Amino acid sequence: MSKYLEVLTPQNSQLIFIDQQPQMAFGVQSIDRQVLKNNVVALAKAAKVFNVPTTITTVETDGFSGNTYPELLAVYPEHKILERTSMNSWDDQNVRDSLAAAGRKKVIVSGLWTEVCNTTFALCAALEGGYEIYMVADASGGTSADAHKYAMDRMIQAGIVPVTWQQVLLEWQRDWARKETYDAVIGIVQEHSGAYGMGVDYAYTMVHKAPERVQHGERIGPNPAK
Repeated sequence: MSKYLEVLTPQNSQLIFIDQQPQMAFGVQSIDRQVLKNNVVALAKAAKVFNVPTTITTVETDGFSGNTYPELLAVYPEHKILERTSMNSWDDQNVRDSLAAAGRKKVIVSGLWTEVCNTTFALCAALEGGYEIYMVADASGGTSADAHKYAMDRMIQAGIVPVTWQQVLLEWQRDWARKETYDAVIGIVQEHSGAYGMGVDYAYTMVHKAPERVQHGERIGPNPAK
């Protein structure tokens, strides 16, 4: 269990997006779909800020599932997309090679659907590949609330760690004194973190008297976290 006590860092983790495609999202009932997309894109932006190796894999793009969300592709405009036929990403050699190339055993997962593609990948990657899996519960979705819940329960029983996208972002940041990523992290929070982002906006404008109109990610006053 000691390996799960380690904090996620940009140096010890990698990320995989599994089947973040419109036809897969159509079937999601466990989370509002717009919230789901918001969280997926936020997680992608966080990974890019911290230079975390990221794998994007899709299933039956032309035959069934459609193209990856354009908002996700916009974060990684040059990224190679690994196309599959298998529901289980672990069955695909290209996916296994991508994970191995990153050289990191902590794998953060965001995918659709929780009860199928996420579960089979997580169990196989942990058992056969020896990876430590961190399942981003609010950047994944199932075909019903029960489907998502019981899939998460099953994975947790097998040692997979449940996390949320904002938890991952702030675990990577860890210290507000890390100025090289501070501005970008605050920008993600303002754009994607709902009430937390609104609170940052309020602190900037009302407490620190910054201009009302600011560019996301641009530090315009003292650190609101202090």
